[in-house]
Formats: sequence, C-alpha cells, structure tokens
Amino acid sequence: MPPTRGDQWTFLTNHARVLLHIARDPDVRLRDVAASVGITERAVQLIVGDLEAAGYLTRTRVGRRNRYTIDPTVALRHPAEADHPVGDLLGAFLHREDAPAP
Repeated sequence: MPPTRGDQWTFLTNHARVLLHIARDPDVRLRDVAASVGITERAVQLIVGDLEAAGYLTRTRVGRRNRYTIDPTVALRHPAEADHPVGDLLGAFLHREDAPAP
C-alpha cells in the first residue's frame, strides 16, 4: 500500500536536524550532515547560512575546514516558542555533556 500524506510528516524541520547534527560534532563536514539528514549538500549549505544569519551559529575557518559554534541563548523563531532559547531544544535531544553551555 503506498504511503499516505499523513505518513510523510515529521516533528523536526531540516533546520533543526542540521543544527542538532552540528551540535553533536562542531567539526563535521557538511557532506556528512547531508548524508545523515537525507538532503543535498547544497540544502545543508543554505540551512547553515540561514542559521548563521539568524545568530544561531558561527563558522570559524580552521585550516581547510570549518568549525561551528552554537549560541544556545538565541530564542527560537516561532512566536509560540520565542520565550525558549535554542539551547532548550538542543538539551532535549542531546546528552547533557554534548549540549553547548549557555
């Protein structure tokens, strides 16, 4: 039986998945994030650009690679969750020792 529309939705957006992946491994390559999330590397690049422009993460060049730093104090974007920092979301999905400190 083919999947119905109701079988295809998920709770987390690709933006959240990319951010969680980067939080787990700040030195990760975007191609590895893409493979893990199941989207193209270009889509991950655009998402990282969005997250960086919104202040959720910063990118630092280390040799030929990037290292990402997440600011866990930045508020979530939707008005219904704007009173929660992104660190709350990360804390819900990451082990305490993996979550960025406020």
